[in-house]
Amino acid sequence: MSRGRWLLSLLLVGLSLSGVRPIDAQQIAVKAGITVAPETVKVADPFRVTVGIRGPKGASIEFPRATDSSSAVQSLDPAAVRTSPDTTATEQYADYRVAAWNVGSQVIRLGEAVIRYNGVERRIPLTASVFVQSVLPADSAQRVPKPQRALFEANPFPWWLIALLVAAAIALGWLIWWLFRRRRTKASLVVVDPFANAKAEFQRIEALGLLDAGERGRYVALMTDVVRDYLAARYTIASLSLTSTELQRTVGALPAVPEDRLARVLSESDLIKFARRPVSTDRAREIGREARTIVAEEHKASKPAPEQGAAA
Repeated sequence: MSRGRWLLSLLLVGLSLSGVRPIDAQQIAVKAGITVAPETVKVADPFRVTVGIRGPKGASIEFPRATDSSSAVQSLDPAAVRTSPDTTATEQYADYRVAAWNVGSQVIRLGEAVIRYNGVERRIPLTASVFVQSVLPADSAQRVPKPQRALFEANPFPWWLIALLVAAAIALGWLIWWLFRRRRTKASLVVVDPFANAKAEFQRIEALGLLDAGERGRYVALMTDVVRDYLAARYTIASLSLTSTELQRTVGALPAVPEDRLARVLSESDLIKFARRPVSTDRAREIGREARTIVAEEHKASKPAPEQGAAA
């Protein structure tokens, strides 16, 4: 038998010899005892409190679930209740794992245990005590604390002025960087001739060798895209977001655009791109030549007519 169980048994026997009054209509005969192990602890060290209650056979015993949360001694786990195998009475024990958070002699407040028997209820307050040792060094009382600091300290140079100067320097640096970047961007702008750009794109697509590789549909799509890019660069109304039909209707009224050639190329290109219409190598090459011709004719027709003096 453990030391705590042995002390609890002695306490119960002592209570039984002290002359508990027998049960009557208003009271239940109960024996109760509390042990604390160990009796001296340190702050935050877990220790165990065991409560034992013995009542008449058939009685029900309800223990508190934990210690008082406002006290210096608080539960770490809920109470663990176990029942004695004694068949002549109801005997139960509740184990509490607790810790103390203040030094000196501390009261352990567990609340009340409730015993019910034959419709009669009895409440027993459960309290104990434990001594909590200090964990501070022995000479801590001899140490002199630092003097109290002033609520507002005088500062000869305000911190907010430093922060303001730093923010101003950052803003000025950002402004100089933005102006320098803007000047470089303007200097790097190059006006690109739409016709020269279209010719370069046609040459680049031809250099890919798509027709020799069997990618005739991709060749047709890229060549017609160059035409659309050229018209979009020449005319703001010829947006790239327009469909082929919308583009034909938009630029059809422009005198420099060969409307018939453009309609045929765009219609056949849409069938090849979206309807998966097969196209031969010769026909794909012919569509590419038509795309070049549309760009060349529009460029030639849109150039201003030479002056008569220059022609002479």
